[in-house]
Amino acid sequence: HERVLEAVQQRLDEHPERMRQRRETVEHPFGTIKSWMGYTHFQMKTLKHVGTEMALHVLSYNLKRVMKIMGAATLIAAMRAA
Repeated sequence: HERVLEAVQQRLDEHPERMRQRRETVEHPFGTIKSWMGYTHFQMKTLKHVGTEMALHVLSYNLKRVMKIMGAATLIAAMRAA
């Protein structure tokens, strides 16, 4: 794994703005999800269960965002039409 880590570090050294962009687009939703859910650690123990737990948090985050953008009535109508 050392070669992979070195390659990643080299890409970061060559393009530090990419990490800044990643932080701006990815890290904020994770912090928001943790804040909304009121916890700092996953409740489950295995990787499979943690993945499921995270998927549920992301689903709820996305539904909240869609409701805020479109409105609950529009979202419900779109879901009924699908």
